[in-house]
Amino acid sequence: MNFPSELKYTKEHEWVRLDGDTATIGITDFAQGELGDIVYIDVDTVGDVIDKDEVFGTVEAVKTVSDLFMPVTGEISELNEALNNQPELVNSDPYGDGWLIKVKISDPSQFEGLLSVDEYQSLVGA
Repeated sequence: MNFPSELKYTKEHEWVRLDGDTATIGITDFAQGELGDIVYIDVDTVGDVIDKDEVFGTVEAVKTVSDLFMPVTGEISELNEALNNQPELVNSDPYGDGWLIKVKISDPSQFEGLLSVDEYQSLVGA
C-alpha cells in the first residue's frame, strides 16, 4: 500500500493535501482497497460549507456504499469531474487523478490536528 508522507490523514480514511488555503481531499489507498471496485462517487455539496467530521458525499463500490467525511471545515469549491465518467480512478490512482474534492478551508489549524503518515499507518496496521 502507498502512504505519501506529505499528506495528512483521518481515522475515516480520507487524505488531505494543503496548498495555501485550499485542501485537496480523497480517500486513501487502504480505503479504496477495502471498498473494492468503485462504481460511483456522489458529491452534491459543491458550494456548501461543510463542518469538520460532517458527511460531504458517498462512494459506491460494487458491494457497499460508504459515507465521505470532511476532514476540515470549509467550502467545497471543486469536484473532480473526471470521476463522473471514470470513478475507477479512485482505485487506480487514489492520491493523484482519483482525488475527490477541493475545499477552501476556514480554519488552517485543523490541518495540524489530522494524522501524520506514521499515525495513519499505525491505525491501519501497515
